[in-house]
Amino acid sequence: MTGFTLRFTATAADIDELGHVNNAVWVRWIQDVATEHWAAVAPAEHQQAYVWVVTRHEIDYRGNLTEGEGVTAETWVGTLRGARFDRHVRFTGDDGRVKVEAVTTWALIDRATGRLLRVREDIAAPFLASPGR
Repeated sequence: MTGFTLRFTATAADIDELGHVNNAVWVRWIQDVATEHWAAVAPAEHQQAYVWVVTRHEIDYRGNLTEGEGVTAETWVGTLRGARFDRHVRFTGDDGRVKVEAVTTWALIDRATGRLLRVREDIAAPFLASPGR
């Protein structure tokens, strides 16, 4: 299994009234690492023809971040099921502890028609061969 990593640092705008990164920010970061992975490894013709949408989030919060603290997000794809696949994301803090883990389900959409598409082998291959994990 191969993956992709991206670094995030909590800013003042990311912090909620409890003094740590807001849950909505974690969801944004989950989407950001997924879309950056797509942009980094998918061929240009796939990026022009297809778009991914989230159909489900499952998130486990295991720790917090405060302003100025950073995490490394690691993502990799899981099981392909027709037009959908699961994507795993793990956020590890600078202290080496896992802060958040997530499994999200993404669906492939044809940009021209707006319809769901089966994830063909040629579309999945860049995710499975990307550097990192």
